[in-house]
Amino acid sequence: MPHLSQLTAVVIDVPAEVHDAETEFWGAASGHPLRSSSHDEFHGARVAPDLVLLVQRLGTGSPAVHVDIHTDDVAAEVARLEGLGATVGERFEDWTVMIDPAGLRFCVVHAPEGTLDPSTASRWP
Repeated sequence: MPHLSQLTAVVIDVPAEVHDAETEFWGAASGHPLRSSSHDEFHGARVAPDLVLLVQRLGTGSPAVHVDIHTDDVAAEVARLEGLGATVGERFEDWTVMIDPAGLRFCVVHAPEGTLDPSTASRWP
């Protein structure tokens, strides 16, 4: 089934105790103050027309950086990426954590209706 996808976010995952410092640092470093979102664990800013920088407060885990790919069809995009060599790490209702061939994690996220721009997103058969 044809679908759209686009790399839309760079996400910096950090433990709760350094979240505030990390948010301030990356806001200053990027020149874009990171603001709270509708999800308490995220602070972010649009750093380019189609790219968001997010700092995510972790419940558990070590600091890391990952990318998010937004799509209008998570199942189709996951299948496409599996065909390229990625594997599924964990599935959730609106997103899937995947692992690339080098072992790095990334997320495939269902894009809210109307948020993918067909002129900049990739269309897959």
